Amino acid sequence: MDALFPRCAGLDVHKANVVACVRIVGPDSKVTKQVRTFSTMTCALRELADWLAAQGVTHVAMESTGVFWKPVFHILEDRFTVWLVNAHHIKQVPGRKTDVKDCEWIAQLLQHGLLRPSFVPPQLVRQLRDLTRQRARLVSDKTSVANRIAKVLEDANIKLGAVATDILGVSGRLMIRAMIGGQEDPVTLAGLARGKLKKKATALEESLEGSVTDHHRFQLQRLWEQLEAIEGLILRLEGRIIGLTDQPTREAIDRLITIPGVDRWTAEVFVSELGTDMHVFPTSGHLASWAGVCPGNNRSAGKSRSGRITKGDRWLRRALTQAAWAASHTKETYLSAQYRRMAARRGKKRALVALGHTILVIVYHILKRGTIYEELGGNYLDRLEPERMTRQLVRRLQQLGHKVTLEPRQDVA
Repeated sequence: MDALFPRCAGLDVHKANVVACVRIVGPDSKVTKQVRTFSTMTCALRELADWLAAQGVTHVAMESTGVFWKPVFHILEDRFTVWLVNAHHIKQVPGRKTDVKDCEWIAQLLQHGLLRPSFVPPQLVRQLRDLTRQRARLVSDKTSVANRIAKVLEDANIKLGAVATDILGVSGRLMIRAMIGGQEDPVTLAGLARGKLKKKATALEESLEGSVTDHHRFQLQRLWEQLEAIEGLILRLEGRIIGLTDQPTREAIDRLITIPGVDRWTAEVFVSELGTDMHVFPTSGHLASWAGVCPGNNRSAGKSRSGRITKGDRWLRRALTQAAWAASHTKETYLSAQYRRMAARRGKKRALVALGHTILVIVYHILKRGTIYEELGGNYLDRLEPERMTRQLVRRLQQLGHKVTLEPRQDVA
């Protein structure tokens, strides 16, 4: 087998040390190997980089083991072509289970071109990715705290959630703060309502009549402090994200929010997970496969065993699902029409995955071409095949017991 990279290295990365194997193919096709072990301290990793450079190494491969690969990658990425490899793709070979054997096997696979590098975005995108993922975790924490606040209110027989759509809206916050401060009169609490909630004054008074004890106030106070702390952290993260985005990134986000169902937060997740350079993915199909929103393909002996979606970027898939759900509720849009057509045949869950795939394809072309989203309209799918739609409608009318006769309109060319 030909050697694609005559001088390469494989790294077996651990928490405390890195075992490196350098493979060199000489002019006579003879392979020489050198193996050394380095600590993961910064000074030792610099020694590793210097040693690899002294050996004339051009390509380095290592497994994506937790977060241990990141310090090694950061130090080597400016001096070598570093391949981060999915550990699942490196099959275990019988009799090969030592650190030295592992790094030798990685180096051998790399030298013969039998590895596929994982997508690692530029440093700016990686920083945005860290921030958006941390923001998503904080939003989940905020939701948990909000649920606990609702449980405390229910324990006190305060039915605010049965009347107000959002107990943490403007009106709900004013009422909860008043309860924490010792206010118990339901009429006074209902008088704090704002906006459309004022029209529900009678229902509010009934829902706010409960038995709030000191124990409930203590719990609400602690939860409220936690809620405000989380919201403060989210605001700081948003400011940091805005400060990190450069002009091209901001322009990409502005183009992505033209897609129905995609807000600014979702667009920031798309950019932080994918970057803005779509040339790393040859086609939109490659991107969908990497993201894990395309059907699986497991066939053998002419039989399809599974069509489940593949594993991919769970953060991106989560944002796509949220965007698909929001797009499915828009009116007179191509995406909502596609969702309804798919949901009628395949069910709502599959329709959401399919719509998320469509949104990802749109994101791919918008980022690659530098364009904005152009709405096709809610009747686009009907206009594609009018004869088919006509046959379906006629068939439904016939099933209802009608006799249908079609005549073309004279005013339609």
